[in-house]
Amino acid sequence: MLTPILAIVAAGLLAYAALHDLAVRTVPNWLPLAVLALGFCLRLSGHSLLAGLLAAAVAFAVLFVLWILGGMGGGDVKLWAATVLLIPPQLIPELNFFLRVIFIGGGLALLYLALGLFIRKPRASRRGSFLRRVLRVEAWRIGRRGPLPYACAIAGGAIVTFLPLSLQR
Repeated sequence: MLTPILAIVAAGLLAYAALHDLAVRTVPNWLPLAVLALGFCLRLSGHSLLAGLLAAAVAFAVLFVLWILGGMGGGDVKLWAATVLLIPPQLIPELNFFLRVIFIGGGLALLYLALGLFIRKPRASRRGSFLRRVLRVEAWRIGRRGPLPYACAIAGGAIVTFLPLSLQR
């Protein structure tokens, strides 16, 4: 069982991963390691370590194939596989997690495709506030059909799955 305090820590790590991926399209290696360590401790305390590691290994194997095919970034693969350990290794919560990540990722892709129709390509400039510069860079990425910040979908799917599980008692 994910305690409320550990759920907040995990949600914070995942939110940071999503924001970092949104800003620079990478997930730092320490983030999946931190999530993995947290999940390892949770599964160990819940006496479900073997089942959790098996679920994470299967997820990593499937996602690794997607990475080889160029369909997903390596940081996203590591983060998604590590996040599997936060979810109880039971069929329904795991399926809910995977489906939520896929649906949120699909919604993100549709949003970026739709924005690509309306957003004009920005001019290069270093002027303006930090937020304005971030939005300009994101508009440039959307205009050139750059990679999606899929850590946002992973974080959203995980948080929506494990927060209700951790708050029920």
